Amino acid sequence: MVRIHKVEELIFPNEETPLLKKPPTPVPWAQVWILLFIHSTVAFTLHVIDPFTPEFVRNVGITNGDESRVGYYVGLMQTIYYATHALTILHWSRLSDVVGRKPIILIGLFGLSLSMYSFGLSTTYWGAILSRCLHGSLNANSGVIKSIAVEITDSTSLPHVFAYMPAAWSTGSTVGQLIGGLLSRPADRFPNTFGNSQFLMKYPYFLACAVPATFSALVWVMNYAFLRETVPSPAPLRRLLKKQMRPLSAEIPESDVAERPYPLRRLMTRRVVVLAVINYGTLSLVEVSYVAIQPLFFSTPVNRGGLGLDPPAIGKILACFGILNSIFQFTCFSRANALWGTKRVFIGGLLCAIPVYVLFPVMNVLARAYGVGQTVYSTIALQVIFGCGLSLCHGCINIYISAASPNHASLGATNGLAQLVMSIMRTIGPAISTSLFSLSVAEGYLGGGLVYTVFISISLLVVAFGTTLPRQVWQS
Repeated sequence: MVRIHKVEELIFPNEETPLLKKPPTPVPWAQVWILLFIHSTVAFTLHVIDPFTPEFVRNVGITNGDESRVGYYVGLMQTIYYATHALTILHWSRLSDVVGRKPIILIGLFGLSLSMYSFGLSTTYWGAILSRCLHGSLNANSGVIKSIAVEITDSTSLPHVFAYMPAAWSTGSTVGQLIGGLLSRPADRFPNTFGNSQFLMKYPYFLACAVPATFSALVWVMNYAFLRETVPSPAPLRRLLKKQMRPLSAEIPESDVAERPYPLRRLMTRRVVVLAVINYGTLSLVEVSYVAIQPLFFSTPVNRGGLGLDPPAIGKILACFGILNSIFQFTCFSRANALWGTKRVFIGGLLCAIPVYVLFPVMNVLARAYGVGQTVYSTIALQVIFGCGLSLCHGCINIYISAASPNHASLGATNGLAQLVMSIMRTIGPAISTSLFSLSVAEGYLGGGLVYTVFISISLLVVAFGTTLPRQVWQS
């Protein structure tokens, strides 16, 4: 049986909490692996389109052949997912505190599968946008699985689980970007196999999207069969739908009033909002902007400020980053967290954002001087290393967010609030970064380096704000 721990046991020492260091509690790996599959599926479906999005935007004719407008439309496609996600994530997360985690996860996996099939069948830009809206509005899985992770672990084993979370995300991103790069336009790329398929010639990105869509459906079956509910006495979803006007907390049994979900206004404390949630948001802004700029930079011609790489090359680079990041998170996070502490690892990871942005213009200068060869790829490898360091921040901030929850029954709402702020920042980030990239390319501000100067400055501010986090996480 999976033991369900109360948040108070994890976070707040009291008379019954041992003062000596506790021995590590065994991790319930059977359930954890299911959570990791869900997490990787979200990343798989989210990032499979990354390698071919600029090409898709060019091919559907929305830019009318204007290369400088590609960045705007790529940014909108990335932004719209997080915008719709922000509108729904808090509601789904709060609902999971009442009806249970499992129903919300199953709804999310269904949405992932449906939206990816829809994207693959899109032949217009606005059809693809509609698919991304569906993707964002139905998917609350990332926040919900973090709540489950806290509920099935304690303070000694939670860092080990959170070490695997970024690795699972990187694995899903890697596979997605590799699939997106290799299977887009299969009729052109593999004429001997798919050259006679009129369907794949009409829908050149369907095969790349169908793979994660089908995988999501298989993960849905696995979760339906094996995922265990962690919310005590969840209210049936069917009964709740018949009582739409009642507050969600009213569905919690009267037997334990202390374990009712807190109203949203009671979550608006300094520890939850300022220290945990906003730090998560600023981290998301810095990272998602880097992720949005990277494929756009790789695909932009050298004389326009990029590297001029094709989708297969971009997919391979992003896949290599994902593989290395998975290994790095898996092998280093829990050890670094135990050795240096959560706050120091978090600040160190944030500092890695600065060289990540510095290396973009450096790569273009090297490409202009020496061509896209060994020197440029060595610089890409260095950027990948710093990107892995930045990814360490996710495990750290997830620990802080879990510690900030006022009680067990509000864990979903606390994670939902964090995901809401993250989604807002990830809505803003791609829009700002890709628009600034296009503006820098079109107008040549600061030699085309305006976008990098802006985000280096933002990264410095984010590091400064990160110092507001407490040094000791598990103490009140």
